[in-house]
Amino acid sequence: MVQKAKILLVDDRPENLLALEAILSALDQTLVRASSGEEALKALLTDDFAVILLDVQMPGMDGFETAAHIKRRERTRDIPIIFLTAINHGPHHTFRGYAAGAVDYISKPFDPWVLRAKVSVFVELYMKNVQLREQAELLRLQTEGRGADGDGGGGSSSGVLAELSARLAAVEEQAEALSKHLDNSTDAAAVATAAHLERKLSGLRRALDALEPGSAASLPSQN
Repeated sequence: MVQKAKILLVDDRPENLLALEAILSALDQTLVRASSGEEALKALLTDDFAVILLDVQMPGMDGFETAAHIKRRERTRDIPIIFLTAINHGPHHTFRGYAAGAVDYISKPFDPWVLRAKVSVFVELYMKNVQLREQAELLRLQTEGRGADGDGGGGSSSGVLAELSARLAAVEEQAEALSKHLDNSTDAAAVATAAHLERKLSGLRRALDALEPGSAASLPSQN
């Protein structure tokens, strides 16, 4: 079963949440509602999210304050935040959004296709990072097994290495396609995240190559 990413929708108006769900339903991911900043922070305590769509104008804790709390938490500080606002107060208001940690700032009414496209990029990046963490965990277990066996585990070890290599190759191919898609993008945050993902993939590939029989490289020397 294919794992789905979770997208957090934060808005105090039910009709706005309903509209966001209608726009993003085509992505076939898990959409989680929050009707206040406090409710959003509570959801972030237990679940991992690919991206957060956050309304700026909310009673009580507004979007800026909610974003500040999100960025202060180690668990959630790297989750991309897209601010949504019905009010355009000019450059200063927009700057405040970016200063609060937003990766994008969209004024209502927004183009549904544009919003869906922006969110889909962060969902793809999140899914690639999930796959990368899974490969890293398999690699860690393989490394520990190699150290315990002393001879690399024989045929069983070779089989695991082959599976790891195949899985990593699939992720590398998808990451390359995503990077090409972002080549002409003006979304600096998405481009930077994709570049970081490629660096992590490269490091994992070097570590995996070091485990191949006959390799002169040693895993601890890899950066």
